[in-house]
Amino acid sequence: MELLNRFIENIHKHYLFTKKDRLLLAVSGGVDSMALTGLCKKAGFDFGIAHCNFQLRGTASDADEAFVKAWAGKWAVPFYSIRFNTGSFAAENRLSVQEAARVLRYEWFEELRSRNGFDYILTAHHANDTIETLLMNFFRGTGMNGLTGIKEQNGVIVRPLLFAKRTELEAFLEQEGLSFVQDESNLKNDYTRNFIRNELLPQIARVYPEVEQNLIANIDRFKEATRLYQRSVEQYKKKLLLVKGAEIHLPVLLLLKSAAPSTVLFELIKEYGFSAAQVPEIMRLTESGSGHYIVSATHRVIRDRRHLILAPLQAVENARVLIEQPGRFPFKEGVLAVKQLQLEDHRIPTDPGTAWLDAAEIRFPLILRPWKTGDYFYPLGMTKKKKISRFLIDKKLSLIQKEAVWVVETDRKIIWVAGQRMDNRFKVTERTKQIIELRFLKS
Repeated sequence: MELLNRFIENIHKHYLFTKKDRLLLAVSGGVDSMALTGLCKKAGFDFGIAHCNFQLRGTASDADEAFVKAWAGKWAVPFYSIRFNTGSFAAENRLSVQEAARVLRYEWFEELRSRNGFDYILTAHHANDTIETLLMNFFRGTGMNGLTGIKEQNGVIVRPLLFAKRTELEAFLEQEGLSFVQDESNLKNDYTRNFIRNELLPQIARVYPEVEQNLIANIDRFKEATRLYQRSVEQYKKKLLLVKGAEIHLPVLLLLKSAAPSTVLFELIKEYGFSAAQVPEIMRLTESGSGHYIVSATHRVIRDRRHLILAPLQAVENARVLIEQPGRFPFKEGVLAVKQLQLEDHRIPTDPGTAWLDAAEIRFPLILRPWKTGDYFYPLGMTKKKKISRFLIDKKLSLIQKEAVWVVETDRKIIWVAGQRMDNRFKVTERTKQIIELRFLKS
């Protein structure tokens, strides 16, 4: 009865479920799932059984299904089963057989749960499974989170046996006189998990006999350490990250003064598609000049003076908006409003988002487009031309801000750098009778 007491205690400790909840047990018929079934029965929980026949082991798969169905019938427990053509599904979706089986079973479990009013799906993962997961994650280099093994709960999926070793589950079945089926494929080392279970751990145990117990204890320590680690990461996020619209600014100096700059950087950017392997490259940006950047599938990190700027990737856009007459013209960065007005006074607007130009110097159609390398204009108040690239540098715009700059041109002459400055050649003078008003309305 010791295992039963520990089972109930573990459920209470982690607030997994109560006797008011209806539970759907994933049961293959093996040691683990039959022990889970027996424990739930003795503890008095309300449950049903779900069995997947993956049709991968011929008559053995059918025998497992018949065994579980008979057990459910004997104890008057609701029973659900399904047969999957796992091999075909794996081939069609370019998955390994293991991955295909996982996708199929969890989709079906959730369908059963929601359709039949179950509150949780229970799987029979135990302490040995979480040890194997820890080692697999360690060898893959998954970082701190990978060292915590398998979680007790992930949404409606609950794993209440993680406290118990496989040998304890076998002893419980023997003590209770409960039978189970043996999956011979678990004895083969075709899969990484089986190799770790059957070959690696027994070899380590020859040198360190307490290896399993020590790893289980370490998993609990890793979980506590991870909680502290995550709390520290959240503090760094609050301290270092400044959100500016779609951009996130990270002060280089503060990052470099943090306790572990590379680790802090990875934790701050990993949710934007950056890998640990890219961190050294991004750290080198802190020593480079403005404009250099590293990209992920969805974002990029750009060095900009005192900051690293994290921003979504923007598709290169060659759009050109043809303006044949006054009106409102939407474009990527907002709306350009064009009006033709009679000049009644000379109170020229000072708002950089509005430009008044001498209508006599303007010929339609106008063209609205992104600026490009080589573009130049005569900034208002200047008699010499200036490249727009230099103008934007002098304005101290970031790379992302530069990419959002559009220009308006007439007869291949730029008349306005939208939202920044108009061209001196088209300014309003005392002789001006009519004006063209351009107004940039940001989206």
